[in-house]
Amino acid sequence: MYLPKHFDASDAARCHALIRAESFATLITVDEAGAPFATHLPVLLDAERGQLGTLLAHVARPNPQWRHFATGRPALVVFQGPHAYVSPSWYATHPSVPTWNYVAVHAYGVPRLLEEPAAVKALLARLVHTYEAGRPQPWVFESLSPDYVDRMIQGIVAFDIPIERLEGKTKLSQNRSAADRVGVVAGLRAEGDGLGRAVADLMAEAG
Repeated sequence: MYLPKHFDASDAARCHALIRAESFATLITVDEAGAPFATHLPVLLDAERGQLGTLLAHVARPNPQWRHFATGRPALVVFQGPHAYVSPSWYATHPSVPTWNYVAVHAYGVPRLLEEPAAVKALLARLVHTYEAGRPQPWVFESLSPDYVDRMIQGIVAFDIPIERLEGKTKLSQNRSAADRVGVVAGLRAEGDGLGRAVADLMAEAG
């Protein structure tokens, strides 16, 4: 992605933090003819596998996207963090124009199918444990009968993506004056929108 130096946040630790926090991602591939295809899906990170970590996910078997993996081309997985419209009325500097502040991570790598039933079951269990954690009464994956799980996994295709490249972008008004940034933080908080408040918090933490 377009990544000006002052918005570059591509170090692995920062990227991994956003991947974990915003794990409902967009998987983008191209088919044999070069046509793009996208799926929205939950994606887990195993930070200990590979130099930059490994992503894990699954799609429905009728979804044709998994067949694109056979091309050997890298896939792009997009993780979107908080974002908000920025009004020039909040700036101390005039004239100015509107913009959009946001946080995002792009991860690139070649997907590999997970075909061993044990590996697929382990991925599904990890997904459930991740998203049920912290709930008052977590649903337990292991409560399902093995026969039922075996039938269900016939309807999905699991895969991993060893990350070959990470791009992180935090566009948080770093190119504006201190007075402008203070105005944006105040404006976003005053509007009361949840995403706007999250962007304001990130800006305040960045200083």
